[in-house]
Amino acid sequence: MSQMPQQAALSKCPSCEEPLESGDRFCGACGYDLSAVPQRPQDNPTIAMNGSVPAQGAPAGEYPEPPSAPPAGTAWPGPDGADAPDAVHLPADLPGTDSGGSALPPETPPPPSAPPAAGGGVRFDRPQADGSAASPEIYQTQPDEYLLQAPDPRASADPAAQAAGTGGKVCVACRAGRVDDDGYCENCGHAQPRERDHMEQESGPVAAVSDRGLRHHRNEDAFAIGTTALPDGSPASVAIVCDGVSSATRPDDASAAASRAAGETLLAALPRGTHPQQAMHDAILAASRAVNSLAAEPATALEQAPHQNAPACTIVGAVVTSGLLIVGWVGDSRAYWVPVDRSAPPARLTEDDSWAAQMVAAGLMNEAEAYADERAHAITGWLGADAYELEPHTAAFKPDRPGVVVVCTDGLWNYAEAAEEMARVVPLDAATQPLHSARVLLGHALDGGGHDNVTVALVPFPAVPQGAGSA
Repeated sequence: MSQMPQQAALSKCPSCEEPLESGDRFCGACGYDLSAVPQRPQDNPTIAMNGSVPAQGAPAGEYPEPPSAPPAGTAWPGPDGADAPDAVHLPADLPGTDSGGSALPPETPPPPSAPPAAGGGVRFDRPQADGSAASPEIYQTQPDEYLLQAPDPRASADPAAQAAGTGGKVCVACRAGRVDDDGYCENCGHAQPRERDHMEQESGPVAAVSDRGLRHHRNEDAFAIGTTALPDGSPASVAIVCDGVSSATRPDDASAAASRAAGETLLAALPRGTHPQQAMHDAILAASRAVNSLAAEPATALEQAPHQNAPACTIVGAVVTSGLLIVGWVGDSRAYWVPVDRSAPPARLTEDDSWAAQMVAAGLMNEAEAYADERAHAITGWLGADAYELEPHTAAFKPDRPGVVVVCTDGLWNYAEAAEEMARVVPLDAATQPLHSARVLLGHALDGGGHDNVTVALVPFPAVPQGAGSA
């Protein structure tokens, strides 16, 4: 292994600066002992990580080696000792500059007990009087002007929470924006589902579900359910289902008005002792008046066009007591009877006010031919200001066994038209699990294509005392 030379050759005497011969031990001019000259450091300088600079007078590119730690038990040489090293400067002892080359302001460190001072924000975009940008050092002298504040804990960073906090609805698409009064998200513009797109309700033993379906842009069906007590204290259950006529003006408003009026009329009349069949007749008339009143409202006039009709809908309802089953209807919404004992025959309890039903009643077509015709669902009876003379249909039944009444729009029975088909899709526990069973029937219609709005209500027979419902 090669070794570094022990003594560097000198060309001049460090005392008198006279030339020297190679190998001289003493200067020939002044007699200076050349062995006292320290050796030249190795040519592998180490740069200190604290940014220290070479000692004054050291050759360019040469840095003194950092002193090694003394052996254990040996103290560092004192400041007055002959071998004392040069003073070591801390970074704070040297003048510094900022990134722009300007001198840093003097800083007095706070006492240990003092809290840290608030940091100042620095801005470089504020113009001076002449329009130019101010230099950074100007803001260093104004540390309190742009304090960097901590976030206000009272202001939530969650936009959805902010929207909910202001009483607004949160977008179902982005979950961040507030929904405006027109039903659109202020953040992403997504149209929000209407409240009526899917509705569920359970009232004691009665339950109903309504859904927009898969093809329609809105839900034009509506329902009303409830329970009450007859004058003798026995229970009574009520269900009303309405289907808006899509070709008419404001069909969704028509079905809502009709179902609400009919439901309120029944629940008010039955406790007074009105016979359930008469109460159903009166309820349909009340629903008709409610729909007729929509034709005179300004909203109808704004939407009315020469090729449109007044608001209109169909209606079907059921009243169930301890021993009596009453149904009433106008249009093509239906009611079915499905016994708990499926060995007994089911039955359809209503007859449609439709072109197909008229063809079958007149003997011109059989049922299969009539309902295969494209005119099959053209209704011949409805509620509305432009309807023909209103003839509410009512019928009374006295079932001899327990069962469930299915009250529905054609959005369901299109996929289970015959009574036997409906009985096959109604769950076996529908009388005790009406809400679950209504959801199952909705799923059957959606699985079949969901071409129309779907609404179904289930009413157990005989009437169940109030407080009972889905387990």
